[in-house]
Amino acid sequence: MRRFFYTAFALILLLAGAVSVPAQAEDDKLIRLSSLEWPPYSGANLPGQGATIAVVRAALAAVGYSLEVTFYPWSRAVHVAEDPSSGFAGYFPEYHSEAVALSFRYSDPIGFGPLGFAQPTGAAITWKRLADLDRYVIGTVKDYVNTSEFDALVAGGILNVSEALNDTSNLMKVAYHRIDMAVIDENVLNYLVSHDSDLRMVADDLEFNSTLLENKSLYVCFNGANDHLTKVLNEGLALIDVNKIQREYFLALAQSEEDASQ
Repeated sequence: MRRFFYTAFALILLLAGAVSVPAQAEDDKLIRLSSLEWPPYSGANLPGQGATIAVVRAALAAVGYSLEVTFYPWSRAVHVAEDPSSGFAGYFPEYHSEAVALSFRYSDPIGFGPLGFAQPTGAAITWKRLADLDRYVIGTVKDYVNTSEFDALVAGGILNVSEALNDTSNLMKVAYHRIDMAVIDENVLNYLVSHDSDLRMVADDLEFNSTLLENKSLYVCFNGANDHLTKVLNEGLALIDVNKIQREYFLALAQSEEDASQ
């Protein structure tokens, strides 16, 4: 299974034109970014460190740069990226937010993800406007950006939220009916219920709400001292097919999981 996945991943990089990555890049061609454990988009133990990291690495390689990623809990990943003296040029993956844009420079999109709600199986929660959810307790992750409308309704006291440190904690609370819903990316939900030992035990108790919050774009955020690197990354992104790399990554991941289950 692992051999298959890494072969598939190598093909993804080949298709992206990223086969010429030097074994040891010069320091001025090395970009250091912080990230978090957010599989399948990012993760230290994922092949290629995740789908969005595969995209960024391929884009940078296309313009002669290399990438080094260090993983932290989300709040720290953002915090260390704010200080250029930390050695980090920025962090990712991030959703777009006016508040974040005050401190960071956004790249062009490095991937996309369906953001919505996890709910207990059979809960049949329906809504047309976010304000329709005012009677529910909704799980969020500390310091995550959600959508502009959702975050504004939370700030205005219209929506009731319960913060957790990560998606796994939120999903466990949903499964045990401690909260009604939790904001989560559908790909993250599917990955976690397949790979987390605790969540596998309650997988049948969780489902994704049929109404999507938003199909979110994902970005790299560069700090002020390194905002010139936005142009570098964007030039590389223009030379690759972001959608294809992400799609092929997820297909390879799904195939490896199918092979492992046989």
